[in-house]
Amino acid sequence: MEPGRVLSGSSGVLSKTRMFRLLMAAGLLGAVAAVPVHARTDEATAQVPEDGVRAPGVAWTRKDWLAQNETARAVITGVQVSETPEGLTVELVSDRTLTAGPTRVEGNALVTDIPNAVLNLDNQDAAEQFAPAEGIALVQVTGMPDGSVRLSITGTEGPPTAQVISTAGNLVLSLRPGMAQASRDEDAIQIGVTGQGDDGYQVPDASVGSRTPTPLRNLPFSVQVVPQRLLQDRDVQGLNEALRTVVGVIPDNSSQSAFQSFTIRGFSGRDILRNGLRDDTNITTRSPIPNIERIEVLQGPAGALFGQGSPGGTVNIITKKPLATPHYIVEGTIGNFETYEGSIDFTGPIDRDGNLLYRFIAGARTSDTFIDFFDTRSYLIAPSISWQISPNTRLTVEGEYSVAESPNDRGLPAAGTVLPNVNGRLPRSRFIGEPDDKLDKNNRDNLRLGYILDHQFNSDWKFQNSFRVSFLNSPQNSLFPTNLLDDQRTLERGLFSTSDQSQDNWAIDTNVVGRFKTGSVGHRVLLGLDYNRDFYSASSREFTLDPIDIFDPVYGQTRRRLVESFPKDTFLTENIGVYLQDQIDLLPQLKLLIGGRVDWARQRFEFGDGSNESQEDVAFSPRLGVVYQPSDVHAFYASYSRSFLQNVGSTFDDSTFEPERGTQYEVGVKSDWIKGRLSTTLALYEITRSNVLTEDPLNPNFSVQTGEQRSRGVELTATGTILPGWNIVAGYAYTDAEVSDDNTIRVGNQLNNVPENAASLWTTYEIQEGSLQGLGFGLGLFYVGERQGDLENSFQLPGYTRTDISLFYKREQFRIGLNIENIFDTRYFESSQSDLRVSYGAPLTVRATVSWKF
Repeated sequence: MEPGRVLSGSSGVLSKTRMFRLLMAAGLLGAVAAVPVHARTDEATAQVPEDGVRAPGVAWTRKDWLAQNETARAVITGVQVSETPEGLTVELVSDRTLTAGPTRVEGNALVTDIPNAVLNLDNQDAAEQFAPAEGIALVQVTGMPDGSVRLSITGTEGPPTAQVISTAGNLVLSLRPGMAQASRDEDAIQIGVTGQGDDGYQVPDASVGSRTPTPLRNLPFSVQVVPQRLLQDRDVQGLNEALRTVVGVIPDNSSQSAFQSFTIRGFSGRDILRNGLRDDTNITTRSPIPNIERIEVLQGPAGALFGQGSPGGTVNIITKKPLATPHYIVEGTIGNFETYEGSIDFTGPIDRDGNLLYRFIAGARTSDTFIDFFDTRSYLIAPSISWQISPNTRLTVEGEYSVAESPNDRGLPAAGTVLPNVNGRLPRSRFIGEPDDKLDKNNRDNLRLGYILDHQFNSDWKFQNSFRVSFLNSPQNSLFPTNLLDDQRTLERGLFSTSDQSQDNWAIDTNVVGRFKTGSVGHRVLLGLDYNRDFYSASSREFTLDPIDIFDPVYGQTRRRLVESFPKDTFLTENIGVYLQDQIDLLPQLKLLIGGRVDWARQRFEFGDGSNESQEDVAFSPRLGVVYQPSDVHAFYASYSRSFLQNVGSTFDDSTFEPERGTQYEVGVKSDWIKGRLSTTLALYEITRSNVLTEDPLNPNFSVQTGEQRSRGVELTATGTILPGWNIVAGYAYTDAEVSDDNTIRVGNQLNNVPENAASLWTTYEIQEGSLQGLGFGLGLFYVGERQGDLENSFQLPGYTRTDISLFYKREQFRIGLNIENIFDTRYFESSQSDLRVSYGAPLTVRATVSWKF
């Protein structure tokens, strides 16, 4: 590879001195935050407050701090309820072994209290699960004021009986409906519950599917989850990379890009939620991985729940929340291309009773990347506090401030990459921009603040109110290619400069979830209202730049010539939505879901020249689904759902455009295997995207809404644990996505960046016992078939198979890992946006990570 020559300008590379200071600062921050204030190594030298009274719950010495950790309460992070032929099993997942008290009967409920424990669920909706099996009305797990957790199982006809069984190394409560009798404490059934469970990659539920605590197998839609364990095992560095294990999802832009975009089920999508709230700054800012707990993907239209969006699917990022058991994690990573990363993650109680919890996450990353002069830097601070106001009310307040600095990744021309070029082949490292950040930069700082308020009225009704505001400041000089001359080596370029670009996004959602019956038919109702406001403003200038020889680039000599100046434009988007959903249990084996949402969408444009335009639309988005479960391990489903996306503008006769619509029909089967440790989903779907803008044949300078695109396909996924320590997530997708009606694009053309065949496999095995216990290995295979490079189908991106491996060792609080991506250094292409913007995938990439939890 021949690097380009730099004659002037700054390359923007982080100096070794600055890197050393960065790593030292991260280490000092970790050391300071890990040791309580005023702590000393000797009791005699410990400082005490001036009033001589030590605050309760605060460790003033190392001895007190260690004792506090030893007596810390266990944290219950998961509640897994599974139906069986006899009734059901209830398993509590914790970070340490739990001790359960004797059972007692209260009415129709069997109750036990677990001392010295706190409830801090990854999914709060799992705390109450209604009618999980025939004869069982409610499974409820509640945190008590005395520092215990209460497990209550209510039968429909009477209290159930319980016995302890052993599976996968855990003790599980096995229940049989309507048999228990009141008894003396000494004769009561003892329930053994233990933590230390390894859930692997299997996640039983996700909020993005229905906004209610519903197991995934009871949903008539396809939902996949990327849990924290999978993010760690793969050492994921970005959202596009994290979604590689989600079947039917393909990157829609370069992994080096400052933006986040992907294709789901054939359609390009930028629908990224954070904790269920829409935030359009997610599109233009990379999501910091250290603050992500898990990633949920709902495939297909989601208009009935979340309003405007792509018909392909929706991504929901769940951020990390405060935990009641103290832990302090310090992590460092080093890799090729001068990659360095450090992060800390501290959490625990603030008060002795555990009603006030905190979490503090910080990180920094720098990399030269495999592209010449393409250096990236990012920083993150994410504090949060959770307050258990009362046994039934919790408030979580969180913030996130992130900074990202990089040039713009515009890819390379197709000629010389995927197409022949008379001058030869362009190397992966070639950069068509400028090292001088006055000509090419993309700097973004984003501040997010928000809260989640939960209140449980009673065992049947729950209220939630969520709010978040995001402030994005993104001055940039955006250099881009405009034309490749006939010599196939001279590339003409342009530049947009926006020094005052900003975006503010406000989102609020309020909903109520309730459970009731009409005769023998059970209902779980969701009723909600949300509001989203997005305000964007920027002034800009357009320049032309001197062309560059892409085969022998000379940087730093370009001149820019002003083409036009644009005064500040502002764009305001507002959306109000009301949604209603009813999940109906017609029979124990038959479930029906009916839902719909009405949106009032408004966009207003105020241009710098004083003119303005606005448009308002109303759209209704329904969803309907049915699930039939002939046995405990199989569920057949069918569904219908719609989406909408506002089209702003008008036709030649001044008629405003109707919103785009997405319509999906889906059928499938979900199954559990190996005693529920492995789950599979087989789905068949067809999505039609209608009201697509296309050129007006009578008035070429205008558009009409006669365009249509259609995608149909088959998806198969498998997720779970095959054997203790052996985890797997695998998938295959067949996608046929084409233009079905258009005035300029040939009908039958395939949609760009959509492979007909794609498959992925990621699996790890960790040795469970013996002298090598904790040693693990991972293997990843990612196959992406041939794709079209543009809608005109003028060129194709070749298919590829990328192989990743990992090696890790875990022992108590220590973990060391080695991840190698593209181990065979396969030359492949991630995506294409035009014949001038084709993006190479990264070559062999090595990262070593060390983490310590204490």
